[in-house]
Amino acid sequence: MSAAADAPPADGPAPGRAWWRRLLSDPLALTSAVFLALVVLSAVAAPLIAPHDPFASSRSVMQPPVWTDTGSWAHPLGTDGQGRDMLSRSLYGTRLTLLIGVLSVGLGGVLGSILGLMAAFKSAIDPYVMRVVDVMLSFPAILLGLALVAVMGPGAWPVIVALAIATVPDCARIARSIAVSVMKQEYIEAGRAVGLSDAALFTRYLLRNAISSIMIFISLRFGQVILIGAALSYLGLGARPPVAELGMMAAQGRDFLLFAPHIAVIPSVLIFLIVLTANVLGDALRDVLDPRLRG
Repeated sequence: MSAAADAPPADGPAPGRAWWRRLLSDPLALTSAVFLALVVLSAVAAPLIAPHDPFASSRSVMQPPVWTDTGSWAHPLGTDGQGRDMLSRSLYGTRLTLLIGVLSVGLGGVLGSILGLMAAFKSAIDPYVMRVVDVMLSFPAILLGLALVAVMGPGAWPVIVALAIATVPDCARIARSIAVSVMKQEYIEAGRAVGLSDAALFTRYLLRNAISSIMIFISLRFGQVILIGAALSYLGLGARPPVAELGMMAAQGRDFLLFAPHIAVIPSVLIFLIVLTANVLGDALRDVLDPRLRG
């Protein structure tokens, strides 16, 4: 086999220091990574660290958080309109919100990436795949959510399916664009010249060179999916009571904004921080992994 076919891909992972070291050398990215790690660990460990049953009501209705004059350490973040502990519900709500985001981005990202890469790799199917993608792009995520709720009924799964479907066309277009550029590289032609199989070309060269850019897009898409999923739940299309989900918790607190604003503010701030740190981390990943931005 020729040396050209064995040459390392032109757009592979960042050389020199490991990419994660470059990522963690950015203070803002490090702060975002630590915050997201703490959020994920807290959500996963919610059954162990939640001080109260998130579904149990108490007589302490709309109790303010501990930093107010009438707050109590028994409920550090206060209670909601039914006397349920806001800290416990926030932990469980974050857990479901993150689960919706991860499953939606994961399912949609994988399917969209496969479609986009195959469209670029097999030019014969490219027009058909991209026309399907164009049709899918014409349906907003909220409209898909409404349609799926009408068919499946309200719940977390219709939101996950709607967000996954909405992620597919965007990811497919990004993956195809990256793959078309990779397919023009000399090492692809060298691989074909020495008789490499389509499977070897796809996995060793196309996928290897495209995966970092696809991961950048997926990381940036994660924050968008979290925000759209919370908006759908806020509109009553997502998780149903008494299940805790941040968007639904914010919706339940809108009736108490004048008397107990913490009921809506706490989940809203959590959504804001999760989306913000996910976007900051995605931007940092792009700076580290995108070969066009390397100094």
